[in-house]
Amino acid sequence: MRELTFGYSPCPNDTFAFHALTFGHIEASFRVKPVLLDIEELNRRAHSGEFDLTKLSVGAFAAVGSRYSLLRSGAALGHGVGPLVVARSDVPFDVAVRGRLAIPGRDTTAFRLLRLAAPALGEVVELRYDRILRAVADGEVDAGLIIHESRFTYADHGLTKVIDLGEWWERATQLPVPLAGICARGDLEASVRGEVERAIRASVQFAFDHPDASRAYVQAHAQEMSDAVCAQHIALYVNEHSLDIGDDGLAAINRLVNA
Repeated sequence: MRELTFGYSPCPNDTFAFHALTFGHIEASFRVKPVLLDIEELNRRAHSGEFDLTKLSVGAFAAVGSRYSLLRSGAALGHGVGPLVVARSDVPFDVAVRGRLAIPGRDTTAFRLLRLAAPALGEVVELRYDRILRAVADGEVDAGLIIHESRFTYADHGLTKVIDLGEWWERATQLPVPLAGICARGDLEASVRGEVERAIRASVQFAFDHPDASRAYVQAHAQEMSDAVCAQHIALYVNEHSLDIGDDGLAAINRLVNA
């Protein structure tokens, strides 16, 4: 059986959605070799086409070019899912972004949205996404651009939301927020890409139908997240668009890539 390398993140939404495919709980003509990495690391490695299949930030699509093609299943997008800018006190957005600002990576969708909302930025500091809240709370930076589960836990660090960039995008476009998609390397045959798309859709459906099956796998990679935060994370980021991007999802991706 053919083996395909599959890069995805250790975040609960990915381990939940791709558990069935990874462990052979669905029928497929191939097996996957999973490589779990932070989304910005996946974005970087896509420049050299390292993995057959990979999750990519929509913000990274333009830089990757034709090296990868988007699949319709496995995506992360929707309403109310956007990144946030947070700070230690309630300051105006334009003030927050003029200071020293931590971001989770220059290729992330979060940073692309930030640049659209605030073209003039101060000093930008790249940090792994799970270090940003602490950096803001400790005063290493003035504000932080946060993604993933940090949107559920920033208040625990005594921080305040400055802006929800997802809400900003939805007001401006009336489209869902396109965060990331699963992409196949361009040298894979069309028939293989079609089978991968079908298998990923089946894996997501299996996750919806058997939500407890992936619990151990999710928790093994959950970086000490509580069960409640894991559940919030999954409920927010795994949705109908994960089964199929849909026409509005494709419109949102095209809008952001070409913005």
